[in-house]
Amino acid sequence: MNSREIRQSFLDFFADKEHRIVRSAPVIPAEDPTLLFTNAGMNQFKDVFLGKGTREYVRAADTQKCIRASGKHNDLEDVGRDTYHHTFFEMLGNWSFGDYYKHEAIGWAWELLTEVWKLPKERLYATVYQDDDESFDIWKKETDIIPSHILKFGDKDNFWEMGETGPCGPCSEIHIDLTSDGSGGELVNVGDYRVIELWNLVFIQYNRGADGRLEPLPQKHVDTGMGFERVTAVMQGKSSNYDSDVFTPLFDRITELTGVSYTASLDSASDIAMRVIADHSRTLTFALSDGAMPSNEGRGYVLRRILRRALRYAGTLGCHEPIMYKMVGVLAGTMGEVFPELLRQRETVEKIIRAEEESFLATLGRGTEIFNEVVAGMKASGSTVITGADSFRLYDTFGFPLDLTRLMAAEVGLGIDEQGFEHCMQEQKSRARLDRKDKMQVQDDGGSWQWFTEEHPTVFVGYDLLETRSSLAAFRFSGDKLLLVLDSTPFYAESGGQVGDTGTIETDGYLFDVSDTRKDGELIVHVVSAARDKVRDCVVAPADVELAGAIPVEASVDRDARVATERNHTATHLLHAALRKVLGEHVQQKGSLVTTERLRFDFSHFSRVSAEELEQVEHEVNDQIRKAAGLNKHADVPYEDALSLGALAFFGDKYADRVRVIEVPGISIELCGGTHVGNIGQIGMVKIVGESSVAAGVRRIEALTGRAAEALLWKEYGELQEIRHLLKLKADEAPGPKVHDLLEEKKTLEKQLQESRLASLLDRLAASLAAGDEINGCRIMTDRLDGVSGDDLRQAAMALRDRVPCAVGLLCSVDDGKVSLVGFASDDAVKLLKLDAGKLVREAAACVKGGGGGKPELATAGGKEPAGVDKAIETFVNAVKAVLH
Repeated sequence: MNSREIRQSFLDFFADKEHRIVRSAPVIPAEDPTLLFTNAGMNQFKDVFLGKGTREYVRAADTQKCIRASGKHNDLEDVGRDTYHHTFFEMLGNWSFGDYYKHEAIGWAWELLTEVWKLPKERLYATVYQDDDESFDIWKKETDIIPSHILKFGDKDNFWEMGETGPCGPCSEIHIDLTSDGSGGELVNVGDYRVIELWNLVFIQYNRGADGRLEPLPQKHVDTGMGFERVTAVMQGKSSNYDSDVFTPLFDRITELTGVSYTASLDSASDIAMRVIADHSRTLTFALSDGAMPSNEGRGYVLRRILRRALRYAGTLGCHEPIMYKMVGVLAGTMGEVFPELLRQRETVEKIIRAEEESFLATLGRGTEIFNEVVAGMKASGSTVITGADSFRLYDTFGFPLDLTRLMAAEVGLGIDEQGFEHCMQEQKSRARLDRKDKMQVQDDGGSWQWFTEEHPTVFVGYDLLETRSSLAAFRFSGDKLLLVLDSTPFYAESGGQVGDTGTIETDGYLFDVSDTRKDGELIVHVVSAARDKVRDCVVAPADVELAGAIPVEASVDRDARVATERNHTATHLLHAALRKVLGEHVQQKGSLVTTERLRFDFSHFSRVSAEELEQVEHEVNDQIRKAAGLNKHADVPYEDALSLGALAFFGDKYADRVRVIEVPGISIELCGGTHVGNIGQIGMVKIVGESSVAAGVRRIEALTGRAAEALLWKEYGELQEIRHLLKLKADEAPGPKVHDLLEEKKTLEKQLQESRLASLLDRLAASLAAGDEINGCRIMTDRLDGVSGDDLRQAAMALRDRVPCAVGLLCSVDDGKVSLVGFASDDAVKLLKLDAGKLVREAAACVKGGGGGKPELATAGGKEPAGVDKAIETFVNAVKAVLH
């Protein structure tokens, strides 16, 4: 069977067992900032296991796209060096949500592996948790596995936990012996590639409390996961995942691009490089197709590192130009049928990856320069170990993996402070963890909900109502805030870029100010930051509020804030459509922020949007607004039906099997759970106020609508009138020509002033010209000119280069406590005498505790130790004499 047939046979098998075949969730987890990437099939069902969500089905199966390249589950460093680790992989899985349990899960797994796929029973092993006698007996009595192949293991191998607290339970794993003689029983669970785990069956039956105790869950769940690449290799009789037809097309493409053939050797440097490139191209293509972008933080930082790591390995194949973007087409062709987003996003992904590759290859040269400067400074100071801070700067800023810096350092006889590097890395990870925690939907302070009713999802009625009567369902405290859950609510919870509603919740005894609304699973949480005791007619701290029972409430959304937010939200849909019309169909939303004050819209595009293009976009949007078309809001549409209608999915939203579709007839159709105006004419107008770059291949537009846009225009009109008054212009006279003339006059005066300063400075340097030593026909000129700016020193140095046929010099200045050094060498000094101003200045800069560099003809440096200037001059002169003698 080929890989497509294996994948489909798994899904068909469980479809026959009455499982709902669900689509893979994106590898970018929606609304879960605690997780960088989807790393297991259960991620999209996490809310079910936590008791915060439900599904309309109780059995499910799928193939899930997964990435493991960060955090606890991080296979990055193993990729390429063994036969079965990947940063991207598919996980085949089946689930039961309170339906079937161990008997069916074990029986069906054995049936698929041995009866459908015909794997040899004598080579299969089952492991169970040491205390799970039930699973042990099921394997022994209800399957025909060899009894001695049922093995027990402890917590490390056979007990699964979602986290330190929460749902957990024993698991049963199925392993296969791939040794030549079938003698691998002793290698189960020891990490030997000859005996590998195929399938993990997790039985979620406990909840671990904060005290560590296990409590039985009211419902028991099944969560299974099988590595698609592993089982494909086994089914095709291959000893390595990389030898299966999943990877063959990728290796063929690499060979076509580099001329290097794949030999399936574990030790070959070229084969390791090809495995890394093949694996990393999959990770990048799938992540970018799902809306991720390379960046300097979070998941974008991980992707950027993966791309640069792959490029480094491409260098070992003799390839020093962009190559990764050329792999995207292979993946779209071989996997696009199963994952159609690869086909839809192919052009965009190729452009993003190519831009990143070109950027890094350009940065690589600059990083090498910085490395050389670090080495020069170390040699001047007598140090032999590159600091952790410097090696981390090379890693963080220029993308140098630590092993590359280590190799370069060894070549010049230096070591690396690896402990210091790890300290810098941990500091960055701590900052990232804090940042993700700050972005969590509802900050978890360890508190629990106090329910007055049976626990159930909040009913949202805010599409149609802004005020409603409801009743209090649950509450808890979080720091100095009170969190309320109602049976039903008109408050929209922050999601998909739209901020949460504000407003009031009123009871007989209290008036609560709701400052934010957020989600906690299927609960809508109202964040109360202020409260008034109506009985005592005084303000009370939210933490001092006393609530008893499912009391009736009046929930009222701030109407003005909601309407302003809706104007901005609907405007993002119109902007999206206009950008695609003006710039091209490659434009896709990459993020948004919709508040009461303004909107922000991120989209894929590969160059700056010109002023003319922005004007076209703005005109298109406002032209549509003036037509005042009504919106069609379709609720409960099957997801696949919505896509077939041409609906575009917004990045960052989480889409269920049935979705809400917002349609502006003839203009835009989007999947969107947010709130919107009823008629686009209510937006009033849109005014674009900013366009900028977010990352390679991603641009950002910021805009105002309605009253905010009107206020901006009046403000700018007032400023324009003031300029006309200052320039003494007539009411209908444009200020542009007059302002242009003034600027040109200013530029001329500045040039004259600069020329005057330079002439004066050269007069001051006349003595240096005459007094400098001359060796082998080369004049050595040095001078200290305190109070002179670094730019003026540079201009003087360039003038001296032209005036003296063969000269080398150093000009120094201390200005406001900062040291500036400028070194220069005339053309004859460089070509005939091999003098290099860049090297000479770096040596001098060490004396003032600074650094710098440049070209052999002209170089600059800065420092923070004015007392070392004279020493810097002496060092420069001695270095020049050492070359000339």
